[in-house]
Amino acid sequence: MFDIFQYTIPLDDWIASGVDWLVGNFRPQFQAVKIPIQWMLNGIDDLLLWLPPEIILLVFLIVGWKTAGWKVGIFSFVGMAFIGFIGLWSETMTTLAMVFSAVVVCVLIGVPLGIFSSRSDRFEAFLRPILDAMQTTPAFVYLVPVVMLFSIGTVAGVIATIIFSMPPIIRLTNLGIRQVHPELIEATYSFGATKRQVLWKVQIPLAMKTIMAGLNQTIMLSLSMVVIASLIGAGGLGVPVFEGLNSLRVGLAGIGGIGIVLMAMVLDRITQALGSQQQE
Repeated sequence: MFDIFQYTIPLDDWIASGVDWLVGNFRPQFQAVKIPIQWMLNGIDDLLLWLPPEIILLVFLIVGWKTAGWKVGIFSFVGMAFIGFIGLWSETMTTLAMVFSAVVVCVLIGVPLGIFSSRSDRFEAFLRPILDAMQTTPAFVYLVPVVMLFSIGTVAGVIATIIFSMPPIIRLTNLGIRQVHPELIEATYSFGATKRQVLWKVQIPLAMKTIMAGLNQTIMLSLSMVVIASLIGAGGLGVPVFEGLNSLRVGLAGIGGIGIVLMAMVLDRITQALGSQQQE
């Protein structure tokens, strides 16, 4: 009986050849991309580790209080203090530096792409399958090409995190701007506003809640990559989880997971409240 699948497409060989070609011809350029990210990551990490924990806890208390109320402020203080008391303060600061570095790059790249996508249907149609692939590709698949192009280490983990967590900020920036009522835009144009003034004074302020929701999702996805990034030498809270998995130490993996959950809850509450304030 004839087997229709006896002839297969050697897609795996093509992908391997493409990555090998990139490594052989453009690896110095990819290594150069690491430099600004490494500077930013190392600077933030060194600053957070240099500051006394009391100062950082006080910052979380004040920021949570001012953005979301005194309950969130106290929860942020207690949650971050609890992470320190279980012996994971330095790992938490490294994770915070990784997340902050990844989110900064995602915002600097994702928001302009979202704005341009909202203004061009053709560009949105071009970008949509790329974002679909970025969101649906399993996170582990990113690790092999990232390691081959950027070597192992925390910076490579940040780059993998950027790729994995960028789509929400692009999609929701595009969605928020497109949802601004056309009559408001027409009224603004009727008063003689330019396209730039309409964008910065009408569309972005009205879309800010949606954009902040995209930022919130980007932060959450960044934290979800922490454990996976530890497989390629990234530091942070993923290390105790990975070590606990390798040695079947349930307690070590458990406290690492608790630290990630508490940090995610603190950042989630603060960014959600910040988005509501910006909308108002």
